[in-house]
Amino acid sequence: MSDAIRTFTVRPDDDGIRLDRWFKRHLPETSFNLVSRWARTGQLRLDGKRADPGDRVAAGQQIRVPPAETTPKSDARPVRKRVDLSPDVIDFARSLVIHKDPQALVINKPPGLATQGGTNTTEHVDGLLDALQFEADARPKLVHRLDKDTSGALLLARSSRAAAHFAKAFSSRTARKVYWALVVGVPAINDGMIELSISKQPGTGGEKMHVDEKEGSPARTRYRVVERAGNTAAWVELQPFTGRTHQLRVHMAAIGHPIVGDGKYGARDAFLTGTISRKMHLHARRIRIDHPDGGQVDVTAELPPHMAESFDSLGFDVELADMLQLDEVKFKDTAAGQARLVANKAKAARKERKGERRARGSAPEKPKAMVPKSRTAKPASRTTRPARPPRKPKA
Repeated sequence: MSDAIRTFTVRPDDDGIRLDRWFKRHLPETSFNLVSRWARTGQLRLDGKRADPGDRVAAGQQIRVPPAETTPKSDARPVRKRVDLSPDVIDFARSLVIHKDPQALVINKPPGLATQGGTNTTEHVDGLLDALQFEADARPKLVHRLDKDTSGALLLARSSRAAAHFAKAFSSRTARKVYWALVVGVPAINDGMIELSISKQPGTGGEKMHVDEKEGSPARTRYRVVERAGNTAAWVELQPFTGRTHQLRVHMAAIGHPIVGDGKYGARDAFLTGTISRKMHLHARRIRIDHPDGGQVDVTAELPPHMAESFDSLGFDVELADMLQLDEVKFKDTAAGQARLVANKAKAARKERKGERRARGSAPEKPKAMVPKSRTAKPASRTTRPARPPRKPKA
């Protein structure tokens, strides 16, 4: 192994990051303690000047690093092993892609596939990222997560710059996500905001969350009933304002309407009889986020087969919710006026579609319900009442 001093040029994707972060990205086998030692002894240089781990680097700068063999084995970090993927696995991973540009990928994650690995979890999106590198210099990076049994739009960053940009959008809550869910029963309020703090449930090892108003972290979810199947089930649109673990699942169960198939939070009450699948009915339908190069990434993910079949079985019209754009649903605490707008548009869309279906047959008669009852049974006004006769004077 050569004992020559190593020199690296900072790439545009690394512009503005800390020097210790640069080492983590490009020399992951080098520990932070070793980088700090190099800095203290003057061996670490940035454009010829002594550098500290916390210094910011700029594109085009030269980083001088001591010879590789000076790195003690005890300080070395294990390097992630690249796993050779089979052609079938590569084809499967690439079949999930629903959006691709130089900075971003969006996949439609199927239910049952974890986002990252864990205990007894060997199949996950993180393990498929090598197949999604395409022509980029490095494998894409995860910037947010979906639960294993939740399907839908999952955003991946194709560069370090994009990863930092997307991470900031999620942390500042400028990213918009829309979920679709099938829930048991029908919420009494068609459009509302759930504000219930959440924390890890004691005794579950952090695997389960619960509502905890005293010690929990604030969590807010906007929901809207799109359609209902009698009083049995409802199709709801969910828009999280915060990103707590299992937030949507905990919130819907807390108001008495667990997501269909979510036995963890709804127990037996989370399952419907008949032909409705027992799988989780929660889908990340749409994601909209500012693009690093300007404009937006705005992607819609098709429903997984089991949810599409359930919606069809219950007579729901998927196009109905998509008629309402995110721009028309304002993310504000005072949502009363917008809630009415949403309800009116959904109601008008339903009437229009029912009218189209009736038009295919015979021309329908004008429904009596179009005439308000208040007009047909309007009481006489005071001006139309007969005048009372004059009272007789008392004797």
